[in-house]
Amino acid sequence: MRRYVLPYLWPVVTGVLLAVVILFALPEQLPNPFRDSPPQAPQSPAPVISTVPAAVEPNPNRPAPEIHQAAPLSRNKGPVSYSRAVEQAAPAVVNIYSSRIVERDQHPLMSDPFFQQFFDSQGDDATTHQRMLSSLGSGVIVSEDGYVLTNHHVINGADEIQVALRDGRETLAEVIGTDPESDLAVLRINLDDLPVIELTDSADVAVGDVALAIGNPFGVGQTVTMGIISATGRNHLGLNAYEDFIQTDAAINPGNSGGALVNPDGAMVGINTAIFSRSGGSQGIGFAIPANLAHSILDELVTQGRVIRGWLGIEAQALSRELAASFGLQTPQGVIVAGVVSGGPAAQAGLEPGDVLLAVDGEPILDARSTMSEIASIPPGTSLPLTIVRSGERMEMTLEVGERPLPAIPINEEVPGQRDS
Repeated sequence: MRRYVLPYLWPVVTGVLLAVVILFALPEQLPNPFRDSPPQAPQSPAPVISTVPAAVEPNPNRPAPEIHQAAPLSRNKGPVSYSRAVEQAAPAVVNIYSSRIVERDQHPLMSDPFFQQFFDSQGDDATTHQRMLSSLGSGVIVSEDGYVLTNHHVINGADEIQVALRDGRETLAEVIGTDPESDLAVLRINLDDLPVIELTDSADVAVGDVALAIGNPFGVGQTVTMGIISATGRNHLGLNAYEDFIQTDAAINPGNSGGALVNPDGAMVGINTAIFSRSGGSQGIGFAIPANLAHSILDELVTQGRVIRGWLGIEAQALSRELAASFGLQTPQGVIVAGVVSGGPAAQAGLEPGDVLLAVDGEPILDARSTMSEIASIPPGTSLPLTIVRSGERMEMTLEVGERPLPAIPINEEVPGQRDS
């Protein structure tokens, strides 16, 4: 076999060796694809497609735009300690201990007559099935008359509420009123020489302001944490019916509910009420009810015994683009009337399910929750113009605002103080 292959193999090997010798000995004689190509005859340039609109000149004679340059950021030196603010506000922040008696679940064996005979001789006390639930939270003394602001969920369903001051005094508190829809409650204590916190205008609160949270987290005693105001006007959180929260990254934990969120001057800017957390502890997203809202709720609960809100008596549904198109609307503006409360203001005015509510008092509805809050601020008995669409036809009607009935909210069997978190 080798005899037949060798005659063909030697010419191939010889050719490869000769090519290598020529490559190294005479490199200039070989074509080089990377060498500059010889000059060619000039050609006409390729047509250039302009991306400039025809109405605009390609090279307009315009000066450079004048930019308004902001002044350098001024950072005033802040205090090295907030002890003065704490000294001003902390005495007015109290610890709240609430307790209530609930029926204990009866063991299944106790319903058997055979086992019941062993307990009959011990009297009625042995057959009572009750247990005591206790919770902790915080509150803020806002008046020398002894009024204390706290959260509704802190004292929800309590049979007894005890208030402990920072100076060591303790007393039982009377419930003046609660407002579950804003999660606020007002208590009253009867003590002399009460420390009182000052309320600031929460409308002036700005993102980036320093904030201190004062409360009784986990029952360890009064604690102060610091952060900043992270956001204002937070809503759509699903916590309350009426939401306008101040967001802060000051640590808020179970037991802080009802405590004060204060500024560096020691004035209250809000009532701590909830946190966003996946672990149950603070993750830097806490929420407080603004001082202005708390002040208005306080006044109504003290003077009226309840919070009076305007009410239309409808069940509203958000309007999507698909639903808007089906109603002949070009934009998803407004809300759909999904239901009408029998005998309510809307029913008396002739509003029907399926109507699309476009505007209230001439103001277009851009957000259902914001509109609900605006309606709540309208005094009952006020005539309110409405703009609706019914069967593709735009209509105007007038409705007399009613008073929103109190919600029937069941008592939560969990520890109320855990809501803030």
